[in-house]
Amino acid sequence: MLNIQGIDVYYGAIHALKNLSLDVEQGSIVTLIGANGAGKTTTLKTISGLLRSKSGAITFKNHDITRLAPEKIVALGISQVPEGRRVFSTMSVLENLETGAYLRRDKKAIASDMEEVFTRFPRLLERKKQLAGTLSGGEQQMLAIGRALMARPELMLMDEPSMGLAPLLVKEIFEIIKEINSRGTTILLVEQNAHMALSIAHQAYVIETGEIVLSGSAKELMNSEAVKKAYLGG
Repeated sequence: MLNIQGIDVYYGAIHALKNLSLDVEQGSIVTLIGANGAGKTTTLKTISGLLRSKSGAITFKNHDITRLAPEKIVALGISQVPEGRRVFSTMSVLENLETGAYLRRDKKAIASDMEEVFTRFPRLLERKKQLAGTLSGGEQQMLAIGRALMARPELMLMDEPSMGLAPLLVKEIFEIIKEINSRGTTILLVEQNAHMALSIAHQAYVIETGEIVLSGSAKELMNSEAVKKAYLGG
């Protein structure tokens, strides 16, 4: 579904991604793990069109999206749950969800998807008129996921969904990710909690200083001595 071939991304003089390549198969959960500053968020932002690669190509469902504007990439079926949730804090829960569907014109289907988000996240229904900035961290994460779902994505990019959440909530968020995937949405997951990410993913990549240094099935990486030592506390 998604193919990244040899991209190079710079922040000024800093070479943030170096000849990076990865594949995401339709229907799978693929995780990208690595330390802070390794290039995980940069990879997602480049796929979304928020950053531009100097070389290489990004293909989504046989469309070259390397130079496309972010809104055109959303329209093709890619949506992102950003790091730090980034909800619109001065807008209500309902208004935040409506922004997720801003490119859509199918009013009946939008209403049906809204119902589905509220069924999946009953707490958002209870707080639908509340300002998003007054929600707890866990509720904001649910809202960020709900907002991304309102775009009806075929591929969802998730950036550190467990960041800053209590362990019980982390478990709940990962169950939600599995459930979204089981309904047909492909997921590319960036996550510092390597153990949780590898426990739900099909394929995995390890990124260090902008380069992919290991890849394979999530099970293989979970059992890799190098991964255990660096990321799993073993």
